[in-house]
Amino acid sequence: MLVLNALAPVFLMIALGAWMQRSEFVSANFLREANRVTYWLGLPALLFSQLVASLHRAAGAEKLLAAMGLVLVAGIVAGYVVAMLLRVPGAAMGTFVQGAFRGNLAFVGLPIVFALPNVPVLDGLPLRSAAILVVAPTMVVYNLGAVVVLVASQHAFGWRAMKPIVKQLAVTPPLLATLAGIGFAVMGWTLPHVIAQTMEALGEMALPLGLLGVGGSLVTARFGAAWRAPVASALVKTIGGPLFAWGAARVVGLGAAETSLLMILAASPTAIVSYTMAVEMKGDEQLASMTIVASVLTSLVALAGCVAWHAAHAG
Repeated sequence: MLVLNALAPVFLMIALGAWMQRSEFVSANFLREANRVTYWLGLPALLFSQLVASLHRAAGAEKLLAAMGLVLVAGIVAGYVVAMLLRVPGAAMGTFVQGAFRGNLAFVGLPIVFALPNVPVLDGLPLRSAAILVVAPTMVVYNLGAVVVLVASQHAFGWRAMKPIVKQLAVTPPLLATLAGIGFAVMGWTLPHVIAQTMEALGEMALPLGLLGVGGSLVTARFGAAWRAPVASALVKTIGGPLFAWGAARVVGLGAAETSLLMILAASPTAIVSYTMAVEMKGDEQLASMTIVASVLTSLVALAGCVAWHAAHAG
């Protein structure tokens, strides 16, 4: 029952977003604009408010972050290995690898974690707060890693390649919100009640709006006949990811609840923003969009397995 309760709301919201876009219930630009509002306001507000509230209780979170780092490295390495086995062209290899490691943590992973019982982990830190502490810095690393692999596939490393990296980081609202939240928490500052309530309300809209946007993006994705590479990239992300997470958790010595948290985040489908990055960095646009679609489908199976594992071992 936990599997259905955790996954059904998430994927029903994605399906609703797809229906809204395909049926033209909303204008063609509505979900795109909703994504923009979520990216620039909702998600930063969620990250900021959660970090301010929970960072002081983050004892032991370094183990979670270390394990997530191992998952990231394993996903990149596996992505390159599979890409070479499939003989993915060099110019498209960065796009393939990005799809294999960059997950939609904020708009798919977090809603599923938030649907689970908020059990204590890491010496009493609630599961949801632990998820935020992992997701916030991981999204920053995703941005860096995506730029690096996309630039590497073009053999364009050098000072000129640093410009898009710096630009991407400087205009990334989740990164700015993460740094601000950490700064507030470290300094021991608190927001006025009215501002805090506003931030919480903005944060609450982030996850449902984000899921609607994911569904709308699936409808507008570009399809093609060559499914071998995108399906392979999606499988590395959604099937390989939770396996890497389970192994990493064993290496650093995490408990069952922390392990299932990592597995759920690692099984999240490829991030929608990876398509935007592929376009901006002259990657393979069609491969990027098809990987996103394939990963949403494969993640349904993977996430069901991860939530079932959580119910059996940490419920």
